[in-house]
Amino acid sequence: MMTLDQRLIETLHYIREHVKATPTVGLILGSGLGDFADSLRASTSLLTSDIPHYPPSSVEGHKGRLVFASVSGKEVLAFQGRVHLYESNSVESVLYPIYVAHRLGVETLLITNAAGGVNRSFAPGDLMVITDQINLTGEHITETQRAKPQRSSLYSNVLSLKAFSVAEAVGLTLKAGVYVGMKGPSYETAAEVEMVQRIGGDAVGMSTVLEASLAGAIGMEVLGISCITNPGTGISTNKLSHTEVTEVGNRVKSSFALLLTRILEAL
Repeated sequence: MMTLDQRLIETLHYIREHVKATPTVGLILGSGLGDFADSLRASTSLLTSDIPHYPPSSVEGHKGRLVFASVSGKEVLAFQGRVHLYESNSVESVLYPIYVAHRLGVETLLITNAAGGVNRSFAPGDLMVITDQINLTGEHITETQRAKPQRSSLYSNVLSLKAFSVAEAVGLTLKAGVYVGMKGPSYETAAEVEMVQRIGGDAVGMSTVLEASLAGAIGMEVLGISCITNPGTGISTNKLSHTEVTEVGNRVKSSFALLLTRILEAL
């Protein structure tokens, strides 16, 4: 059986054979938010299904492409889709894109996701800067995966302030809050949403916490943004569905794209 390092070598060899870019900024696009990658100019894309050892994504709204582009002179690698823990039950599969980004030279990582609103002041379509996270997936990165001492703040305060400054300049209102990651794939019950509220969560979803933990541990600057696609169970009487997630993502994609573009330009 091949080791992680051996698989990564083959993955990187394939990518470098097909793309000559040297990205310094990585961007993970969550459910319903992947269309932003299609707006990037002068881009080259690879299907993840063609890349050796790259984990597949099977969730609607996750196209499964790596998109290499230039934004304001910065080389950007956009992950159009991600792998969720509930798809594979493999932490390594979830973290594999982070390892790939790191080895390609990515130093700054923007992570986006679709999330349920737990903070009752949030409404579908709100964008929330992640100030911190709570990991309830039952999985964690190991000490052997840490390359650098952990910072006092996992999410970069500098990048967060930059996001708020950019949003104000373009007339967008951003929320701020704590993201709670759960394994899924089922949506949280009303009791679980109440628990998330009691422990300090503002939004809840099924991704991000493991990716952000590894990115921070290996020295990347991390900015997280959640698109609030629905109120959590018990806050709303409506039945939750993935269709609602993608529909709200489509509704806010223009403002989301504007925000991301301006943040990338400001880096």
